[in-house]
Amino acid sequence: MRVFITGATGFVGAAVVRELIDAGHHVLGLARSDASAAALDRAGAEVHRGSIHDLDSLRSGASACDGVIHTAFDHDFSKYREHCEADRRVIEALGAALSGSDHPLIVTSAVGVLPLGQRATEATPPVQGAQAHPRAATEEAAAAVAARGVRVSVVRLPPSVHGEGDHGFVPILIDIARRTGASACVDDGQNRWPAVHRRDAARLYRLVLEAPDVVPTAHAIAEEGIPFRDIATAIGRHTHLPVVSTSAAEAARHFGWFAGFAALDIPTSSARTQERLGWRPEQIGLLADLEQGHYFTTRPEPTP
Repeated sequence: MRVFITGATGFVGAAVVRELIDAGHHVLGLARSDASAAALDRAGAEVHRGSIHDLDSLRSGASACDGVIHTAFDHDFSKYREHCEADRRVIEALGAALSGSDHPLIVTSAVGVLPLGQRATEATPPVQGAQAHPRAATEEAAAAVAARGVRVSVVRLPPSVHGEGDHGFVPILIDIARRTGASACVDDGQNRWPAVHRRDAARLYRLVLEAPDVVPTAHAIAEEGIPFRDIATAIGRHTHLPVVSTSAAEAARHFGWFAGFAALDIPTSSARTQERLGWRPEQIGLLADLEQGHYFTTRPEPTP
């Protein structure tokens, strides 16, 4: 199968490219820069120049392939709502390009759209109304495209997709700990973060792509809910910093814009995904990954 991938040189997307090529698929990867194009060429993928802000380039890439996997997202959290709405437009453009075909479109969402404090499953709908998460725009767009007959699947990712090269939430926590002199959790830190290794997540994308029938929602969850305090404790041990508890009111001063993410309590199941697709996470868990040491020799990308 010839597959168009957005975010093809990102942390998750690059792993998906490798997974697909190793499985015998042909990859057409979206590249907005010479560096991204060179990385795709080294990986053995074909290059499609454009960006997620160039909807014409997205439509032409999708039209030239047998399926699409959309992993790209702008993670500038200072404009988070804007970028979620931009993701809606991307999905609409990709869906329009696939309209009238039986080609699959796989889009990426986050478990953060789900109700907090309860064990969510693939059947759990996103929170609606005034309390809806901005990223719900992704799933709304997917539903609208599906209603027009496009074969759409949503893959929900956890707060931590981990592995070497990660520049997401855990490296941000490490950077905050180093800047503030403490590795903190909110209250007693018993709020739970699900997690998955990037290689396991990449394999799930491939299985969803190859499934004979539409998989409406798949959860890329290897660990249902790691107590946040365990993550903070591992960070404190490796950075030689104290582990402290902050109240919800103090969290904004310690974590800044990241306070809401640090307080997330979103235990999430992937039992239905595993049963339907035969997906079994095989890589090490998040806490074991932290013990490898690589998280403490690199720095996250700049954040607002």
